[in-house]
Amino acid sequence: MNNFSIKDVLKKNVMAIALLVIYVFFTIMTGGNMFTSSNVASLIDQNAYVFILGTGMLMCMLTGGNIDLSVGSFVCFMGAIVGIFSVENKIIHSAASVPAVLLIAIAVGLAYGALLGFLIAYMRIPPWIATLAGYLAFRGLGTQILITASETSAISNFPDGFLKIFSGKIFESGYDTMNIPCIVLGVLGAGAVIVLNLMGRAKKIKKGYSADPLWFVILKSVLIAAIIMVIAVQLSWDGGLPVVVLWIIAILVIYGIITEKTTIGRHFTTVGGNAETARLSGINNKLVMFCAYLNMALLTVLASLIVTARFGSANAFAGQNFELDAIAACIVGGVSAYGGSGTVVGMVIGAALIGVINQGMSLMSIDQDTIKIVKGLVLLAAVVFEIVSKKGNKKQ
Repeated sequence: MNNFSIKDVLKKNVMAIALLVIYVFFTIMTGGNMFTSSNVASLIDQNAYVFILGTGMLMCMLTGGNIDLSVGSFVCFMGAIVGIFSVENKIIHSAASVPAVLLIAIAVGLAYGALLGFLIAYMRIPPWIATLAGYLAFRGLGTQILITASETSAISNFPDGFLKIFSGKIFESGYDTMNIPCIVLGVLGAGAVIVLNLMGRAKKIKKGYSADPLWFVILKSVLIAAIIMVIAVQLSWDGGLPVVVLWIIAILVIYGIITEKTTIGRHFTTVGGNAETARLSGINNKLVMFCAYLNMALLTVLASLIVTARFGSANAFAGQNFELDAIAACIVGGVSAYGGSGTVVGMVIGAALIGVINQGMSLMSIDQDTIKIVKGLVLLAAVVFEIVSKKGNKKQ
């Protein structure tokens, strides 16, 4: 407890503070539009893919700053694959059932992930080259499939069963009417955060580890719980909890546990920190790298299903720049560009920050070129901050 310092807390949470300040700034500049229930729901829907792809990119980057440039094009390709099997068209004249389509999508994702992981881990092909090939090939393949299947190079009219799984709202109610189930789920989520934080502190003390003061843990827990409740209330006024929120929460919780609490998660970090040390300690570096890209492919399949369901169609423009958004979310969220360090929570903050900048500047009617400039500067600032912080820590 003696090591607790407000200065260190502020330093560790600088991006979270920046996110809050930027959100308040855009709320003021847009006359409150940024905080309306519809825009809060839109912020989540529009950036769902960033949270999911960012989680996969985090696992790749932990292994040594490696990235996957093919995810955006693979989203387009998977949308086309799901489209030709879900909807009757020139290629497939009878639509398959929703479970069959999902199994096909998973099988394709497993096949690509296994191939990519094999090329990178066992054939020693540099990740950026192997995934660049996918970046080029899958965009072309997806576009060709869509053009062949439909004269408009887009496939729509997906079955309701498919759309309900990856879009829509839970216990949907009318707009401008408070959705009680959404509030209840928000209360449960807020309560879980408080209980888990207090239990985590108690466990550290029991094991003799350094722990934050009780007042700080309570304050932090209450702030996070308050944010959860504000989001829940806003979503409740927009008709209910979006299905995509459950997908995001499930992915983030699962991978948060994997990276923080399991031996497998520590293997990813160890390989990225020092591959030779990891090998000498008995870790199978090749298998870790293989799993990172297999995992990335499967999460890309999920992102593709969510994006396709959100728009209700598969088109040749789907997934453009998705890989850049995922990488930016990781870097801005404190994931090391050199590998070996990074958290799911940090990536979430980075993804949210990118999303807030996108939406805030769009609501202010700022052109896309300017938005790209700002996002580029934010990304550069995050990298500079990481380098300066590491130098400061070494001097101490």
